[in-house]
Amino acid sequence: MASRLPTQLATPGKLNQHRLTKAFTRHGSLSWRRTLAPDNLVSSPSSSSTGRYCVQLQPVVKCTSQAAPVATNLAPGTPVRPTSILVVGATGTLGRQVVRRALDEGYDVRCLVRPRPAPADFLRDWGATVVNADLSKPETIPATLVGVHTVIDCATGRPEEPIKTVDWEGKVALIQCAQAMGIQKFVFYSIHNCDKHPEVPLMEIKYCTERFLQDSGLTHIIIRLCGFMQGLIGQYAVPILEEKSVWGTDAPTRIAYMDTQDIARLTLIALRNENINGKLLTFAGPRAWTSQEVITLCERLAGQDANVTTVPVSILRLTRQVTRFFEWTNDVADRLAFSEVLTSDTVFSAPMTESYKLLGVDPKEIATLEKYLQDYFTNILKKLKDLKAQSKQTDIYF
Repeated sequence: MASRLPTQLATPGKLNQHRLTKAFTRHGSLSWRRTLAPDNLVSSPSSSSTGRYCVQLQPVVKCTSQAAPVATNLAPGTPVRPTSILVVGATGTLGRQVVRRALDEGYDVRCLVRPRPAPADFLRDWGATVVNADLSKPETIPATLVGVHTVIDCATGRPEEPIKTVDWEGKVALIQCAQAMGIQKFVFYSIHNCDKHPEVPLMEIKYCTERFLQDSGLTHIIIRLCGFMQGLIGQYAVPILEEKSVWGTDAPTRIAYMDTQDIARLTLIALRNENINGKLLTFAGPRAWTSQEVITLCERLAGQDANVTTVPVSILRLTRQVTRFFEWTNDVADRLAFSEVLTSDTVFSAPMTESYKLLGVDPKEIATLEKYLQDYFTNILKKLKDLKAQSKQTDIYF
């Protein structure tokens, strides 16, 4: 099984010799050996001409379930229900929308979430089953897959974690366990253009995971995403309303943001369409926007100007180079690399005509950014107005 190694652990164009050969063993439940070699030593036709480095994965999978989740009552030999799905990363921006949509459409939804101080009670309130597991601890994964037909992977690492912990090692463990447990379908969310930016650790890892999933033999669907509309609320809308600084760059990057509710709906349509099995789809919004265009739209809808602080792309590049000198800032540099791509002269968009046709979806049903932000500002401004009116009613005059 061959795939390409994420090269985020070394300066671009150079290899960290310490990592040329490394063995991973995780708690005795799953292990694999990773060996770096030039492309010409690896039988991978699609990557043989890249001149970059590959990873050979020789999986030794021993996934044995100790106990089935409480919700599973299937007798031995009973076929798994096609409506039984496991959503990984169910508390995230996209994951919770996938859970909500799947429940609304009658799926039996199980949610894999990490043990946390604040339980994911809202998922239980919706009607989902919650199981605790951690992708960084492979021995916790197999039990969550018992009785599951389809895995929908929405997970990503937390900002304070090394990128490779969940997004690479954790995903490899999840895919290998799914393969060993006989999961019928695996849906993986990736990033648009991830194959074109090997210098960005997260994008390289996403591409490597795509390749690993394709080589696994699992029936799968890979969906590349451009950007979430929900992310613009905290980045632009809230700071403008609170009269705080809005951070932007001087780059003309254009991103076709999409509502995560639409992403969830299209995902479940794809899930039911057998003709989409094994395909790589890209979901993009109706229009690609620059950051300045988004800020201008928010200003108009909020009825007030934004306090914009512009960060030149050259500063991001310099900061990334400086942080590379220190081992404890490597993860900061990795994330700055992703920021640098998002602030370059790049377009994160893709034509959706064929995808809409394949999915049987009317493009007019997809939310536009104008409509999404208009609904947000209308609702939030109304609430602020109501709160102001209520506060005046409680004023006491002497």
